[in-house]
Amino acid sequence: MSFDGVLLLGLYGLALALALWAFVDAVVRPAAGYVAAGKLTKPAWAAITALAAVVIYFQTPMSFLGLPAVIAAVVYLVDVRPAVRGVQRGNTSW
Repeated sequence: MSFDGVLLLGLYGLALALALWAFVDAVVRPAAGYVAAGKLTKPAWAAITALAAVVIYFQTPMSFLGLPAVIAAVVYLVDVRPAVRGVQRGNTSW
């Protein structure tokens, strides 16, 4: 296998793991935290991250639908997750 193949396979595995992590985290968080943080609802984020994981599984992360799926998972992990965690802990300075 060439270097490019190994690199793309690693990118695929990383993107799939990232999307699955976002999905599991979205399912585990309490629904009230999403509303309190002013984000979309828990079912909406669970559906978005699940769809992202399915798209990445069936396509490469650098495809037409794969890249937006990776971006959706990253948005959840970088923006939504810290806000919901901050509400859970009672921290209002996120």
